[in-house]
Amino acid sequence: MIAANNPALKSWIKVAADSDFPIQNIPFGIIKTGRTQPRVATIIGDTIIDLAALAELGYFDDLQIDNSVFYLPYLNEFMALGKATTRAVRDRISHIFQHDNAELRDNEEHKSQVLVNPIYAQNLMPVEVRDYTDFYSSREHATNVGTMFRDPNNALLPNWLHLPVGYHGRASSIVVSGTPVRRPKGQKKPGDDGKPGFGPSRLLDFELEMGFVVGQSTQLGQSVSTAEAEDYIFGLVLFNDWSARDIQAWEYVPLGPFLGKSFASSISPWVVTLDALDHFRISGPEQNDPPILPYLEYEGKKRFDINLEALIQPEGGKPHTVCKSNFKYMYWNMTQQLAHHTINGCNLNVGDMCASGTISGETPDSYGSMLELSWRGSKPLAMPDGSERKFINDGDTVIMRGFGEKDGLRIGFGEVTGKVLPAT
Repeated sequence: MIAANNPALKSWIKVAADSDFPIQNIPFGIIKTGRTQPRVATIIGDTIIDLAALAELGYFDDLQIDNSVFYLPYLNEFMALGKATTRAVRDRISHIFQHDNAELRDNEEHKSQVLVNPIYAQNLMPVEVRDYTDFYSSREHATNVGTMFRDPNNALLPNWLHLPVGYHGRASSIVVSGTPVRRPKGQKKPGDDGKPGFGPSRLLDFELEMGFVVGQSTQLGQSVSTAEAEDYIFGLVLFNDWSARDIQAWEYVPLGPFLGKSFASSISPWVVTLDALDHFRISGPEQNDPPILPYLEYEGKKRFDINLEALIQPEGGKPHTVCKSNFKYMYWNMTQQLAHHTINGCNLNVGDMCASGTISGETPDSYGSMLELSWRGSKPLAMPDGSERKFINDGDTVIMRGFGEKDGLRIGFGEVTGKVLPAT
């Protein structure tokens, strides 16, 4: 067992029973306050921990790490230290904050420098995203979309069960939770006059996804096997891949998504390490009908039981849950995605981000997008204020949450939020 994962650990920092961030989590992120520049941090309960201050005070001296890595505005250099080092940092943090460790607990001067009330901190983008790939790996989601737009009896395209379908997306428009999202404009399918329309998207949608962050680079021409893949995955975030369905429907043939996707994607601010999620591993689906190619075969439990939900909060109203799904609804897991991504020799960079694709379950209340929940707008969702939603309105805030819970241990991601502003 990884030392920091011990379910029996308790912290001297107060942690609520339903907190996403017990001492067994220790995610990593970037914060700034009114008196500090951006720096690396973690969180236990509702208390943010300034890792730059912790390092400066000597708490990481035994690890022989250059303290400057904690003063950078992104996690990239920290992740690039390698899993042996970042795991040692996480274990050391766990030790410092255990309930019976007095070295920091009883040092009021040091605590005043290290502990940060979240009301005084701003979460920033945790990583500098070098490249972004979006996959399409939930069988239920792909089946729903194929049923809507093609032959229900042949909902999945011929390649879908043979490889993890994906596309290269725009990295520059990935934003941290809380960043408003401007409704995009673009072309739409022609009407009866044969001329394409133009204007703000009328079918703005969310996509409930998870994203993983690459923590190690590869050389051009190098492939990563499924057995090696987890060495390259630092951690995960919640991922809302905003989508303009009407823009996408007109543009995507023959090269796929472009303006309908590239205007924004939102991520949660804390990167939860793959180590911290070890307790929630589960077996994957059978992949023998048809059988997959050898380079996509894998051993062990590579799926994760992570509860997910999406909520819509109308302007001035209360959040309303519109779906509950789970990361386990993935036909293609992360190791397969990364192996496929690199099988042609495509090189990885530290900070690359790969998203799962919309995660939908088997029942209508577990569908991970408004496209599915409202079934192309034919089944509007009733909201508590009496309004309806086919897609996302201006002023709506979309909130996504995720956590694993097993044997009394809960490890979560917090939430990712984004409010929709009118098109300019």
